[in-house]
Amino acid sequence: MGMSNLLRTVAVIAVAAAAAMAPLPPASAADPQAGSTITVAAADSTSRAVSLGVGKSVAIDLPADVKDVLVADPTTANAVVRSTRRAYIIGVKVGQTNIFFFDANGRQIAGFDIAVTRDLNGIRAALRNSLPDSEIRVDGINDSVMLSGVAATAGDSQQAFDLAQRLAGDGKVVNGIAVRGRDQVMLKVSVAEVQRNVVKQLGINLTGSVGYGSNVVNFNTTNPFSATGVALSDTALSGSPIRGVNATLRAMDRAGLIRTLAEPNLTAISGETATFMAGGEFPIPAGLSCDTTKSPPVCQSQIDFKKFGVSLMFTPIVMSGGRISLKVMTEVSELSAENAITLAVPGSTQTLTIPSIRTRRADTVVEIPSGGTLAMAGMIQEQTKQQINGVPGLMQLPVLGALFKSRDYINNQTELVVLVTPYVVKAVAQKQLSRPDDGYADPSDQSTVLLGRLNRIYGAADDPEPRRAYRGNYGFHLD
Repeated sequence: MGMSNLLRTVAVIAVAAAAAMAPLPPASAADPQAGSTITVAAADSTSRAVSLGVGKSVAIDLPADVKDVLVADPTTANAVVRSTRRAYIIGVKVGQTNIFFFDANGRQIAGFDIAVTRDLNGIRAALRNSLPDSEIRVDGINDSVMLSGVAATAGDSQQAFDLAQRLAGDGKVVNGIAVRGRDQVMLKVSVAEVQRNVVKQLGINLTGSVGYGSNVVNFNTTNPFSATGVALSDTALSGSPIRGVNATLRAMDRAGLIRTLAEPNLTAISGETATFMAGGEFPIPAGLSCDTTKSPPVCQSQIDFKKFGVSLMFTPIVMSGGRISLKVMTEVSELSAENAITLAVPGSTQTLTIPSIRTRRADTVVEIPSGGTLAMAGMIQEQTKQQINGVPGLMQLPVLGALFKSRDYINNQTELVVLVTPYVVKAVAQKQLSRPDDGYADPSDQSTVLLGRLNRIYGAADDPEPRRAYRGNYGFHLD
């Protein structure tokens, strides 16, 4: 009996050990805690975007009865349920939030991603009335205003941006408006100047000695011509000395006329900047660098270059109504001997003359219709300088005082005008354009040497000679 009970106990222990070492069976489906998964009941990915203005509302009809409402930030937007299937969403302040609606079983009925912005209906109405030909969309992003869509011209795009900036107040405005077709503007600038110079010099130089016995007075009166700075001519009229006095007459009367005409033309896309330069550069010394390690020191001059000529820079913007806004900078400069400086070349007896630059420049912003001309700048200037030099006392004598004095007279008159004419242009076929060298051909050596011709053909050969007829009044006229 004792042995059988012992065997039976060992068998029970072995069965229990085997059961403990065996793998556990899979969890029962009836166990709600074992093997359950987590699902997202509501998220932004399933939400619909809704834009509201501050103090504005939107009514929403839901497909099922609402049991629960979740508002992430009630201070930004709020939801009011008036019936089981209708809700109102109200914008409170500028910001972003989301709202979810659930049924009695906790399932999501609808979700909305709410963006509350400032009221943009006033800006939309103003743009629609001001620019009826443009399709401009206004959206709000936080405190900013985003303009998008298509404008008829670049001027309409700029006008919409300016109008939105004024109406938006402190908010930032981002211009994302595309332009249907960007116009091209050709600007014709005419810089015309006429300058007239008159210089008159008259003086008598006296040299000699006057005295009696051992008492002799030597004198030499040389006219300085201080207005001009130097006598214009070295030619002089002199005669034989009269009682030891030699008289030399210096006289010059000069009149000069300078006419300057520059007409640069330049084409650019509306809203872009274009530049034009026709001229050159002249060198001026900017310094001197010497290598003192060598004996004697080796020096090398540093040279800078200054530009001169005809330059034009402008930025056109085509406005509504065919008007063009222009930001223009034009300049005409040339080398001049006036106010030039002369420098000594180091290590040499030679001198270096640096000329000055005479410049006429205009920089402004104007608004002109296409094909119209506006005088952008103009100047009428007259300068007169006159100086009389002579021997004190003697130059005051009547009639004879002219022998002891000189007169230097300068009169400068300048008239300058700058005219601008913009055109809205389009591309044309090449055959409709002409170049300055059309029809040009070099002559033969025989024609150049014997006949003095510089060209063989100039102008189209098939163009008929235009008939020239006098137009105007002719005959006898009595006033």
